[in-house]
Amino acid sequence: MLQVDDIHTYYGESHALQGVSLSVAEGETTCLLGRNGAGKSTTLKSIMGVTPPRQGSIRFRDEPITGLPAHRIARCGIALVPEDRRIFAGLSVQQNLEVAMRVGTATHKRQAVERVFDSYPMLAGLRDQDGATLSGGQQQMLAIARALVAEPALLLLDEPNEGLAPVIVEQISELLDRLAASTTILFTEQNLAFALRHAQRGYILQKGRIVFAGSGNELRNQPEILEKYLSVA
Repeated sequence: MLQVDDIHTYYGESHALQGVSLSVAEGETTCLLGRNGAGKSTTLKSIMGVTPPRQGSIRFRDEPITGLPAHRIARCGIALVPEDRRIFAGLSVQQNLEVAMRVGTATHKRQAVERVFDSYPMLAGLRDQDGATLSGGQQQMLAIARALVAEPALLLLDEPNEGLAPVIVEQISELLDRLAASTTILFTEQNLAFALRHAQRGYILQKGRIVFAGSGNELRNQPEILEKYLSVA
């Protein structure tokens, strides 16, 4: 579904990604692991067109998307849940969902939002509340729901557990299990146990380069790799 080949992304003159290549198969849950500053978020932003690479290529469903603006990439069927969630202050939970709808009549959009509320009863009870006043866990659920309301083929999740209490992390974990049944997912994570629970394929980034690529089982069975690049036993 997604093929990233030798991309180089910069912030000014800082060479953030230095030849990153990865692939995500349809129906697969894939994880990008790495320490802070390794390039995980930049990789997702490069795929989404937020920080487009200067070199290399990105293809989605065999179509080139390198250099397209983010809104065009979204229309292709990719959605990003950023690490900082980007909840729209001053808009209710329901309005946050409605603005994410790409196309459709008012009736279609209303039905799509109601389907989301059926799947997220916690949000349904908050539909009229300002999104900015939600707790961190509620905002993360809203950010994921907002991405899903447009029915993307590929969901990009950037550090979905960042700053959340363990009970909320478990809820996110259960949600990921549900989503994996129907959605292709690429997520970044520092919580190794969470990543190993969900990832069918894993990549490790270090200083803007891929230093490991393999199946989830290969990642689980190589503690020396985890120790070397993630500082865990």
